[in-house]
Parts: sequence; structure tokens; C-alpha cells
Amino acid sequence: MMRESLHNYIYKEVIPKYAAFDKAHREDHALMVIDRALAMGKQYDIDEEMLLTAAACHDLGLAVNRETHHLESGRIIRQDKQLSEWFSPGQIETIAQAAEDHRASAKTLPRSIYGRLVAEADRLIVPETIIRRTVQFGLSHYPELDKEGHWNRTREHLHEKYAEGGYLHLLIPGSPNEAPLAQLREIIKDESRLRTIFESVFAEEA
Repeated sequence: MMRESLHNYIYKEVIPKYAAFDKAHREDHALMVIDRALAMGKQYDIDEEMLLTAAACHDLGLAVNRETHHLESGRIIRQDKQLSEWFSPGQIETIAQAAEDHRASAKTLPRSIYGRLVAEADRLIVPETIIRRTVQFGLSHYPELDKEGHWNRTREHLHEKYAEGGYLHLLIPGSPNEAPLAQLREIIKDESRLRTIFESVFAEEA
């Protein structure tokens, strides 16, 4: 049973910090990651309070730096003296590592089941949303590109990350991401279909 004091700390002190982040990482994102991680965690012999805390804190480092936010999240967890009220130093280290290991672009697998659960929960794969965010990122970071340049960048990124052989790997058997990732891969393989979606999204976003 979840201790009420920890529950209150997470939902009244930690989650509100997400209100200051970008629109893709607000409170609703943190709550979604918590819910998905806890749901997937039911099939494992884990400490639910540790998983709750890792999921709730995984993006706190966005307050410092987006590029290294996963590492900053780990640092914030280790420095949070309040957590010692509920967890041992070893447990806090595992929670911090889970936050550090959640990035989809990480070159190594998460070091614990907590990291795998948080990383998998953080990946909400909705095919058109993935494509839209890829276009949005390109428009924001590469304004010098023309439409054809954005099309090539979008296609290359989707192949590199999401296609068969891409660097994104699902970490939990039976993940809710399995079916939508398969759908996205079918779109990526069908270039004319992908181009149609790109054209629609680009017209709305450009």
C-alpha cells in the first residue's frame, strides 16, 4: 500500500513542477508516464513506491537543460533530502538511475527494471503525432530548409529512429507501444503514404 505522505509529496510537490516545462512535458505527461509505468509494472516483483517516484521525477531535469535533462533529473533525485524519509540510499540511487536511463536515444539499456518501465512508459507512440512532432522540430531547428529539405529530414529521422532496425527498441514485453509502433513502421515503409501525411502536416505547421 502506497504511503500517504509519499503520495502527497509526489502529487502536491513534484508533479506541479512540470507546469513550467514545454507543452509536451506538462503535468499531464508526468501523470501519463506514472499511470503507464505502474500498469506495466504489475507483472513484475517491484517496489511500486520506487517506480512511482522514478516516473514522477524522470523529467525534472528539464528545469536545467533539455539536452542533458535525464542526467539532471538523476542529480535532482539524489539531492532531494525529502526522499530519504521513504527510501534507503540504495533505493534512491536506483530511482535516480531509472530517470537517467529513460531517454529513447540512449546507447545502452536501462540498468534496472525501473529504468525499463519508465523508459517504455515515456514513449507514447501515436503515428501521426510522431510525424507531426518531427516536422515541428525541423521547422523550429532548421528554418533554412525548404519544404523538400524538411521532407528529407523527416523521412531520414523516422527511418533512423522508428523503422525496423532503428535505434528505438521496446523494453517491456506486451508494451502498449507494440501495436502503434507496428502501424508507424507500415507508414514509414509506404513512402507515398508517408509523403501524403507529411504534406498535410507541413501545410498546417509551416
